[in-house]
Amino acid sequence: MKRVLGIILGGGAGTHLYPLTKFRAKPAVPLAGKYRLIEIPISNCINSDITKIYILTQFNSASLNQHISRSYGFSTFQQGFVEVLAAQQTPENKEWFQGTADAVRQYLWLLKEIDVDEFLILSGDHL
Repeated sequence: MKRVLGIILGGGAGTHLYPLTKFRAKPAVPLAGKYRLIEIPISNCINSDITKIYILTQFNSASLNQHISRSYGFSTFQQGFVEVLAAQQTPENKEWFQGTADAVRQYLWLLKEIDVDEFLILSGDHL
C-alpha cells in the first residue's frame, strides 16, 4: 500500500461567501450543525486510510485552527495526525503565501521530511 500525505489547502479570502466569511476562512464555514466545510476532505482522507494530514491556512484562520485542534486527534497507538500549518514569515522568506501553490512551495522543506510515497493535495472548501 502506498504511503500518502494529505495536504488540504485552507483557502483564501472567500469573498464569494461573504458575509459567512467575514470572520472565518471558507473551510471553517458551518455545515450541517457542528461540522465545517473542511470536514469533507478530512473525512475523505481518513476514510481512504490517509491519516497523515497537513492543513495549510492563511486567511481568517483562527476559527479553523481552533476547530481542527479540538476535533481531530489520533490515539498514541496510531501514526496519524491532522495538523495546521499556518502562513509564516522567516528570515529567508519575508512573504506571506501568494496563493495556494505558493503555500505548498513554502512548506516543501517540511513536506520532504515526511516519509511518504505520494502527496494528495485537496481544497479545504469543496463540498
